[in-house]
Amino acid sequence: MPQLSRRHFLLASAAASIAVAPARKTFALANDSINLGFISCGGRANEHMQQFSKLSGVNIAGLCDPDESRLDDAKKKFPKAQTWTDLRALIDDPTIDAVVVATTNHWHCLAAIWAMQAGKHVYVEKPLSHSQWEGRQTVEAARKYKKVCAIGTQQRSDPMQAEIKDFLHKEKALGEIQSARVNRYGIRASIGKRATPLPIPSSVQYDLWLGPAQDKPIYREKLQYDWHWDWNTGSGEMGNWGVHVLDDLRNNVFQDTVTLPKRIFGGGGRVVWDDAGETPNVHFVYFDTGSIPVVIGLSNLPAAPMSKEIPAHPGPGSGYIAYCEGGRFEGQRGSGAAFDKEGKLIKKFKGNGGNGVHHQNFLDAVRVGDPSLLNASVAVGHDSTGWCNLANIAFRAGRPYTADAAKGFDDPKGIWASLLKETEEHLAAYSIPMASKPIVLSPTLTVDPEKEVFVGENAEIANAFLKREYRAPYVVPEIAKA
Repeated sequence: MPQLSRRHFLLASAAASIAVAPARKTFALANDSINLGFISCGGRANEHMQQFSKLSGVNIAGLCDPDESRLDDAKKKFPKAQTWTDLRALIDDPTIDAVVVATTNHWHCLAAIWAMQAGKHVYVEKPLSHSQWEGRQTVEAARKYKKVCAIGTQQRSDPMQAEIKDFLHKEKALGEIQSARVNRYGIRASIGKRATPLPIPSSVQYDLWLGPAQDKPIYREKLQYDWHWDWNTGSGEMGNWGVHVLDDLRNNVFQDTVTLPKRIFGGGGRVVWDDAGETPNVHFVYFDTGSIPVVIGLSNLPAAPMSKEIPAHPGPGSGYIAYCEGGRFEGQRGSGAAFDKEGKLIKKFKGNGGNGVHHQNFLDAVRVGDPSLLNASVAVGHDSTGWCNLANIAFRAGRPYTADAAKGFDDPKGIWASLLKETEEHLAAYSIPMASKPIVLSPTLTVDPEKEVFVGENAEIANAFLKREYRAPYVVPEIAKA
């Protein structure tokens, strides 16, 4: 057996000790400093560092990234912080009280679970999970280890949201909500397609970067960020931005009473770009909640070739519409507006987007060790992410699109037909018929929201996407319900 270096011995010891680490302290005094460790030093992590460093009682004490160039850049901003390339060493360090997980999507759950097993509180970025099963394990880990675990849907901490819910539900100013529409229209460029696998930069410890993901050759042009559009590591635009707008919908339209839809029906395609991406850049889904029907429309393409505009659509480009008896409400990050049945503006809402407030909310909960204080708990994040996971499964379980199949779903409010018409017109600008090879449509998929599995006809193909295959030793553990 080759001799182990001191570094590898320490890392192995760190990983072995995670499950038996002692419980962490709580912070009874307002002036107790909370030592934060950052798992990832990429763009979103740097935004978190900026937000947390503005708040009192916080020390940016630990930095971790398998990309040493990003780690070095972060160290320049916080020279007193300890640094690691292996998250297991950061997690095992007894001076770190809480961690911020802002990694690639496929690392979110395992990093959060390992940290909680080591007695640390966790702020984990959206989407919570890369698959529905691992999201449930993260919820159960927070309960079992009695840790504060917040999800990074920061709009939950915007005071405007309470005003919106009062307006829609307590005052019923627009009457009953009858249907809802969610939008995410934002232009993104092609990620390219290489003829040979992407060389991994020497600054990246690639085994750690991959973690739970499968070791497959990469044919896009960049390692970082564009992992979003690869199923092995990302969740597409639905998991990237869709989770924010769907979380807004769950919060303000349903007041979190609907955890998961009862049925889903949807599809889309990756069109126009001949690139290495796998996730759809046009995506459309119907959610049957058992009460208020919901659709979501998504596109990363311009309205037409050479255009700089997003496709035509009702409401905000990234937001939601609640169609009510007496008009409609349109909400988006930091603002909202109510209109009567004739389209006349009757009330505006102004918010702050939640940044800073959300970070303070996490610290407040950590300080007293009380997860109930969170505006966006891991359980809330799991349910909102679940809508995205199911929407992605509808695409991945899709069959060739046909107009007859698209009409084979109840649409009492006409929101599905409207979305399909808009999508058809959008694709026609690129001379792409809806009934063409790149476009797929799922069969109707029935969900058991309590068990978080598909049931009935077509369940087998959809259930195959509820849990991924993990690459040892980066395996998400099954956590028994507390």
